[in-house]
Amino acid sequence: MSANPTLIFDCDGVLIDSEILVCRLVSEELTALGLPLSVDDVILRFAGRPEREMMAELERDYGGPLPESFLARTRARTAECYATELQAVANVGEILRRLRAPFCVASSSAPPKLRLGLAVTGLDVHFGENVISAASVARGKPAPDVFLYAAGWMRAAIPDCLVIEDSVPGVTAARAAGIRTFGFTGGRHCPPDLGARLQDAGAETVFADMRDLKRLLPSAFAEPLAA
Repeated sequence: MSANPTLIFDCDGVLIDSEILVCRLVSEELTALGLPLSVDDVILRFAGRPEREMMAELERDYGGPLPESFLARTRARTAECYATELQAVANVGEILRRLRAPFCVASSSAPPKLRLGLAVTGLDVHFGENVISAASVARGKPAPDVFLYAAGWMRAAIPDCLVIEDSVPGVTAARAAGIRTFGFTGGRHCPPDLGARLQDAGAETVFADMRDLKRLLPSAFAEPLAA
């Protein structure tokens, strides 16, 4: 790897603490339709995966198409929830400000939801146009497509990239792309066993405080972080 790698951040659960919010809303809307899934079940099955793949799997469970109101209500409630509850992951803004390595975000979220989450938390200013959605590729995580696309977008060689991910599908996707991967377990949705599962999927190390990225990858930073 280059001494100054290109960092590819997942968004939900890595940059913004959104997984617990969205999975709660999905659980509530599914339960109202007579397809009860707990918040923990939604996290386990769908965190890190694109909406289109979640919908295909849910419709198999449901025995046919879900009512159109499901997506409409979930998206509307997500926008409302983002406006009132969404927060950036602790310390991530400080980390992004101090990075000297190039970086981008590569997410399973659809572009409007991805942009909204970054804007509400004020993190959008750090990324500019370097915001990549799995909507731009044929297959979502755990396929490698979105990370291969992100590396190409950043004009970075695969061996010079590093992915930061919080989900097993995301780590699996990054490793399938041949990219080194760190697992992150600092989101409120993360169960106690997530770190072990991320390492089993191929993450070379796991950390729960975004400030630890400076210790793990000191060459990527312009100056020491405040204690």
